[in-house]
Amino acid sequence: MTLTLYIKPANCFACDKTKQKFTEAGIEFTTVDITTNEQALAYISEELGYSQAPVCLYERDGTEDHWSGLNPPKIAHVIALETGSDS
Repeated sequence: MTLTLYIKPANCFACDKTKQKFTEAGIEFTTVDITTNEQALAYISEELGYSQAPVCLYERDGTEDHWSGLNPPKIAHVIALETGSDS
């Protein structure tokens, strides 16, 4: 499993809340600052088609899922998959 969060580190409530939820659940993730990494910004905007941070890219068992913005149902789904719980 890999979880990558493409974030804006300053003044991004959705980014902070997403990181908080995964941290509280004990889910490890990598962050990529899209304000300083032009290749990452191009990837999420041009290849994935997103214009809102954070962009979460979740890969597990050869499958990939991604979304943008604060998305509690998607966050809860990843946490449930990784922890084996329904909360």
